Amino acid sequence: MYNPRHSRVTSQGRLGYFLSAVVIFAVDQISKDAVLSMMRLGESIPVIPGFFYLTFIMNSGASFGMMSGYNTLFIVVSVLAITFLCWAAFFLKNMSRSIRILLGVISGGALGNLADRLQHDAVVDFLDFRGIWSYIFNVADSAVVCGGTLLALFVLYEEWKDRRKEPKHLAED
Repeated sequence: MYNPRHSRVTSQGRLGYFLSAVVIFAVDQISKDAVLSMMRLGESIPVIPGFFYLTFIMNSGASFGMMSGYNTLFIVVSVLAITFLCWAAFFLKNMSRSIRILLGVISGGALGNLADRLQHDAVVDFLDFRGIWSYIFNVADSAVVCGGTLLALFVLYEEWKDRRKEPKHLAED
């Protein structure tokens, strides 16, 4: 996956990482502040009745409420993940700007949920798509899942593209 255009970490690459993380974190925290100030815990407001609701819950577990009560573990894992993603975005050289931006999206989401855990000992969840599944989530969760999925797809695509460029005799080894 070596690309000479990306052989050094540029300030633009760092800026893409930083801006995407800040935007995701800000949108996540603003949306959660709105929920905290305008809704009561357990309240559910239909946006599209039968399909999409704003439902305010506090999730002390991980994804889908699993492993409730392990807040300290989730804080440590979040700090380690954010530290690794930041390090990768700033110091790994053979990485495209798109990948750095996706690392920022994931970091911003992880930082949003980390802020909740530090402030509330739980994560504020409120996006409730009853027409699709029964789990309630937030902007940060969406950023981590969508950013991670796009990152994996982008890396697989880049790998596939690089393999197509290999000379035929090298691809057969």
